Amino acid sequence: MLQLKNNFIFAPVKTGYSDKTGVITEKHLNFYEEKSKFLGAVTPEPMYLDKGLREIPAQIGIDNYDKIDGLKKLTTAIHQYETKVIAHLNHPGRMANPQIPGNYFLSSTNKPCKSVGATPKQMNKDDIQHAINLFANAAKLAVKAGFDIIELQFGHGYLAAQFISPKTNNRTDEYGGSFENRIRFALEVLDAVKEATNLPIIIRISGDEMIPDGIKLDEMIKFSKILKEKAVEAIHVSAGTVCDTPPWYFQHMFVPKGKTWEFAKKIKDEVNIPTIYVGQINTKEDIENLTENFKADYIAIGRALIADPDFIGKYNKQIIGNIRPCLACAEGCLGGVKSGKGLQCLVNPKVGREIDVFEKAKQPKNMAVVGGGLAGMEAALTLKKRGHNVTLFEKDKFGGQFNLAPLTPNKKSMAALIPYFIEEIKDNNINVIYKEVEKFDLINKFDEVVIATGSKPIAIRIDGLDKYYWAEILLKENLPKDKKVLIIGGGLIGVDIATALIPFNNQVTIVKRTTDFGEDMEMIAKILSLKMMKENGTIFSDHTHIKKVSGKTVYAERNGKDIQFDDIDIIVVSVGMKSFNPLENDLRNNISVHVIGDAKKTGNAEDAIKGAFETAKKI
Repeated sequence: MLQLKNNFIFAPVKTGYSDKTGVITEKHLNFYEEKSKFLGAVTPEPMYLDKGLREIPAQIGIDNYDKIDGLKKLTTAIHQYETKVIAHLNHPGRMANPQIPGNYFLSSTNKPCKSVGATPKQMNKDDIQHAINLFANAAKLAVKAGFDIIELQFGHGYLAAQFISPKTNNRTDEYGGSFENRIRFALEVLDAVKEATNLPIIIRISGDEMIPDGIKLDEMIKFSKILKEKAVEAIHVSAGTVCDTPPWYFQHMFVPKGKTWEFAKKIKDEVNIPTIYVGQINTKEDIENLTENFKADYIAIGRALIADPDFIGKYNKQIIGNIRPCLACAEGCLGGVKSGKGLQCLVNPKVGREIDVFEKAKQPKNMAVVGGGLAGMEAALTLKKRGHNVTLFEKDKFGGQFNLAPLTPNKKSMAALIPYFIEEIKDNNINVIYKEVEKFDLINKFDEVVIATGSKPIAIRIDGLDKYYWAEILLKENLPKDKKVLIIGGGLIGVDIATALIPFNNQVTIVKRTTDFGEDMEMIAKILSLKMMKENGTIFSDHTHIKKVSGKTVYAERNGKDIQFDDIDIIVVSVGMKSFNPLENDLRNNISVHVIGDAKKTGNAEDAIKGAFETAKKI
């Protein structure tokens, strides 16, 4: 048995907090220590077994002895809470990052992953033995570094899965063809690791790769039975592959919650082996469901512990507070790592700066915050927690434009964020005044003002365009059915509107002056949204300039040629946003003013929350 103090495990999530030498940094220590207090075990990010096998440039390594001192510091920091530490060992095979100089690419096949592009060498016997040795070497180093448990990555489209999956394994030797041959490499890795260490071993698998010709649950049940015979302690059941089905791999908000739980339950029931459940576990209700209905042995939580490191402490009533919700959006956690900024979070501006948060204000002030969108609410809460007296002015309702975000088909998880902020405002006894603010409400009544009045849609002048919608078309009372809709503007908002209109049998045409539809979207959301649009007959018109509207006919120019769109029932304009800040000039000479969020510079929700936090912690 794993013998944990409770059954909650922090799942491995890439941080990008190392340098290019793969060592543990202070940022790692602070990040993982914060996650360790209320959990049974913590799994740091996947560690590379060889410098030429990195997935990201700033990945932690466990390839040689120069990493031991740092890894010891990490395990020691986690152990102080009687929390165990799991070494997650993974060979990416063909999924090594082709943009990192010095990386090499091996696989069961010589076929590249289409989404990555590097052509791998099909492994010969020497290559196979070398890979097995890398796992065994890393396991020995994990023991020296103080890890308590080994987790071997045999799923998610990485090297072991590249052998197991009929999708990628086209070999004709003893490592290809039959199921018994395809699992041979993985079992040889397991045997080598068992010989190298006496630590308990977890195997992570994809219960299903979610592709027609990939790994399926029936074979994973057979595989798990063999793993049980080899005295594996637990099976960690996820889904998808990083190559073919990244939304399942990342458990993105666009995929249904609970499918991985069903896979795990089937393996648990059929094999009678301790099973780890994972995937979009981000509410108290999820935990109760897994505990009561799925009889989960262990529950692995990843991104929800990034959104709120105290999630399990709050669930277990070890501390009091509202759970800051994970939206499963991948905006900050995946986007930050891919951009090279390191792990971040849309809803939690403290990620990556766990000890550089804020101090109590030396001189508490009487503060006004104007605007109750995401930026305004975050600023009000941070100011209050620092000891300032805060009054929050909102003319309508909290959340601003973010109220529209959950109205698109695959973004319903975003509906959890505004209620969280509202509860926090109540619990922190922030004074709220509902009115449209004038300068006389602020001057001589407050010490300083934070302006968070947001942004408004950019208006365009088109001859004959008298009536049109913006994103408010998504409101129930405005949502059309069976109409021909022309959307002018193909950025995030335009694409989101299109995906919301399609399920109601609307025929959508979307036009853009450039070529990159959804250019400012998170990558997985962009790919899946455009795929949905194309599959449902959306007409895309790039390099298009709208010239005039006459009745139901819209006249335009595309690449210098005149075109027209006929029988258009509804026009939507989403060509961008502009800052809305009517108060600053009236206040600037009378009171100290701070401008945040879209009122300062238009951006996304993560920008708004982070910017508000940074401003408020300095006042």
